[in-house]
Amino acid sequence: MNRIKKLKKIRIHHEGTHTLVWSAAVLAVINALIFYLTEGHAVFYATCLVSVVAYLLLVNFFRCPIRLFNGDTEKVVVAPADGKVVVAEEVDEGEYFHDKRLMISIFMSLVNVHANWFPVDGVVKKVGHQNGRFVKAWLPKASTDNERSMIVIETPEGEEIMVRQIAGALARRIETYAKEGEDCYIDEHLGFIKFGSRVDVYLPLGTEVKVKLGQSTVGNQTVIAKLK
Repeated sequence: MNRIKKLKKIRIHHEGTHTLVWSAAVLAVINALIFYLTEGHAVFYATCLVSVVAYLLLVNFFRCPIRLFNGDTEKVVVAPADGKVVVAEEVDEGEYFHDKRLMISIFMSLVNVHANWFPVDGVVKKVGHQNGRFVKAWLPKASTDNERSMIVIETPEGEEIMVRQIAGALARRIETYAKEGEDCYIDEHLGFIKFGSRVDVYLPLGTEVKVKLGQSTVGNQTVIAKLK
């Protein structure tokens, strides 16, 4: 799929706007009350320091770096998220394909960027959401037991791949921007998961894996596989 890539200058993800505004207001009120009650005592300065550090961590969580994939996108599968590869193996996929697939899973910690990108160019064939549990996202059963969203994409070569956004013990909100019937491209945001989780990518057997277990990935930059 040929297209003109546009650089979107997004620094803080829009999913974090309300959280950051309300957090700033709450922290300001707390610090004002402590200043009033302690009259500028050391407790106030310690609270200020903790508040600043906590707020900066929150800002870091909602950061949205500007990224464009500079290589050829034909048959390429790029990492849909920042994080670490925790699974790269053949599995039985029983929700959509009902056969064996190659699964690559990327776990996102609290310090990772939590925006998710489309891993391939193509057309969105199906989007679904499944309620479930909120066990630790790095556990194998999280792929089938946890709350999750499913996005099936058909590539220009006719291959179908599935992306699964999975909630974790802290992640209680999954945002999915993909819409059935729409074209999708590498470089575009697929969605967002708040506060640590994982993204699974299901690929056809015979796909060449380009990453190893434990390897760190950069969303929309690291090539994780090459379709046959």
